[in-house]
Amino acid sequence: MPAQPAPASAHASVVIRRATPEDAPVCGQICYTAFHRINTEHGFPPDVPSVEVATGILSQVFAHPRFYCVVAEVDGRVAGSNCLDERSAIMGVGPLTVDPTGQNRGVGRMLMNAVLDRARERGAAGIRLVQAAFHSRSLSLYASLGFSVREPLAVMQGPAIGRQLEGCTVRPARRGDLEECNRVCRLVHGHDRGGSLAEAIDEGAATVTERNGRITAYATAMAFFGHAVAESNVDLHALIAGAESFGGPGILVPLRNAELFRWCLANGLRVVECMTLMTVGLYNEPSGAWLPSILY
Repeated sequence: MPAQPAPASAHASVVIRRATPEDAPVCGQICYTAFHRINTEHGFPPDVPSVEVATGILSQVFAHPRFYCVVAEVDGRVAGSNCLDERSAIMGVGPLTVDPTGQNRGVGRMLMNAVLDRARERGAAGIRLVQAAFHSRSLSLYASLGFSVREPLAVMQGPAIGRQLEGCTVRPARRGDLEECNRVCRLVHGHDRGGSLAEAIDEGAATVTERNGRITAYATAMAFFGHAVAESNVDLHALIAGAESFGGPGILVPLRNAELFRWCLANGLRVVECMTLMTVGLYNEPSGAWLPSILY
């Protein structure tokens, strides 16, 4: 059995250090417990369905060379963790989790400051995260650290639509598509996410839309941890309609794109919960259609 986290005491000594893959079991337990508790208290399904899934996710990111991950130790026992995705000039934060029995001790703020300091040291143009809209504690923490609210999001889930849209072809992405996909991302956001896209292509998870003989959209995955960009809603509709399933809790749909949101509802997707995209640093108002990942 994995070691159990210890609660923080009033006079606890907190140390922030680099995470290692060996920390994943105890951090996975904390991650599952934290998300399960806050979500169920508010009547929402947990974002992480089991300890095993949480441990698997953290094992991957703790070992990933382009993620910077830290843990907090309270009197020598692990009490939480946080990660920074460093695969592009815009960096994403999360998941931030703190042992629920040790909250109100400043551990979450220290874990956030650790990755924010790292991002600034690495010259990040901007830093982003996604938080649960019902979680007023995390909203207040991130705002106090300088994050601004940018976009309300709906996590949407449902059966595969299983349809090809007229004039659009959806196919697996190939390595040779990388520059054209990056072009679409720069058109929409003003920067690319080539690091995560290249990994998704190599894993066989990424897809593209072709219309009029050229790439007009891509997705790293139609899933909670995947992102998508498209020149138009039609191009994004094609990616969503062609997905075999929607991984994890679902896809994150920007609610200010009312046409896209209504299209998803009309095609059988339902709202699971609402979330909020928050940013520090560079932020360009998106042009085109897009879906963020849970990291940003």
